[in-house]
Amino acid sequence: MSQRPLPSNTDGRLNLEQQRKRAKELLPRLKSQDPTATLSQAQWQVAKQLGFSSWPKLKAHVDALDFAARHPGFDASDEARTTHWRCGNDIAHSLQVAGFKGQFQMLTDPLCMGPVRDLPDAAFRAMRSAFISQAFALNPTEVAHRVDAEYNQLHALASAEHSVLWCEADAYDQLFLIRALAGLERAPRKLELIEVDRIPGVERFIGIGQLAPDVLAWLWPQRRLIDDEAVQLAKQAWSAYCDTSPVKLAQLAQSAHPALPFLAPALQRQLQELPSTRDGLSLTERLSLTYIAEAGPVPFGRVFAELMGQREPLPFLGDMMFHALLRPLIDAEQPLLIETDTDQPWPRRALALTPLARAVLNGEANWLDHASHVRWVGGVCITPRQPHWTLGDNNLPSWRG
Repeated sequence: MSQRPLPSNTDGRLNLEQQRKRAKELLPRLKSQDPTATLSQAQWQVAKQLGFSSWPKLKAHVDALDFAARHPGFDASDEARTTHWRCGNDIAHSLQVAGFKGQFQMLTDPLCMGPVRDLPDAAFRAMRSAFISQAFALNPTEVAHRVDAEYNQLHALASAEHSVLWCEADAYDQLFLIRALAGLERAPRKLELIEVDRIPGVERFIGIGQLAPDVLAWLWPQRRLIDDEAVQLAKQAWSAYCDTSPVKLAQLAQSAHPALPFLAPALQRQLQELPSTRDGLSLTERLSLTYIAEAGPVPFGRVFAELMGQREPLPFLGDMMFHALLRPLIDAEQPLLIETDTDQPWPRRALALTPLARAVLNGEANWLDHASHVRWVGGVCITPRQPHWTLGDNNLPSWRG
């Protein structure tokens, strides 16, 4: 049955009266198909479209959000001694608006990009600072200062009186999570985790940063303590991610881990940034090229919006990260993409495929036989025209000699 689509809902807030009105508007159409249709059936249809199994569950969720917004007592355990940790600053303001009183700290290092190797602390920071400044065209001194400050704060996690990590299910957040936990010897007395992969009523959940302050308040009571099992799992996963071989990482990605339930899918998605055995493309590269092939010359920013809004199975990229990931396809000696309108800011520049890109998409050429830039996935280094690790259609790594 054809139905009018629900209004876009991205921040998690729901208005029950609006949904009641929608159910009443839907009822005549249901009756035209079945004269015995009831308002309850229409309400169930609306609830189902929003991701709930019943109207009472939709109502209970809205009531819980409203209660959290009206009753500041929910944050009684969030005191000045609490530190809220996030892999970016996207919820810093919303936490203040919602009435949280603790400090806010972040680790902005995009560990899902660039080299991530098992090195002594100073060398690790230098490696990451060099990558960040180069990939995002930032001042090296300023980047090094910020990286040092953030990692110094992260070291305090072991001795902090009360810390809360806010994480999503994607690779960006899960790698931040295992990096934070891997630096601990054991779980601190009060280290808590708020972890979410979807929000009821949100049509496409991209990240915690899109949520309204009262939805953050609703999430607060759902936090749970981090235990020693989670810390040990994080150490194992971090070691595997830093390894020069992706084999151990792939093994972890194929098992369920109750201590960190969102870890395996995130690792699996990160493994898909390895070049495919079939065409040498990462999943991000293939999704982008496929859309450009369908849409014709298309602005850079629209490609990013299409991936985040529709095609990316587990969104993990910010816009500048996406731009940095596609640059090697543009700047190569034998590029896959032609960028025009270069006098415009990068999101407005049109992208079009080269003949080589069409050959790669058709399986007639392998990108790594033509690429110019070194690629990293954690500790795995992929050098063009050299033997390297690939990912097969079975999502298992194999060596391409």
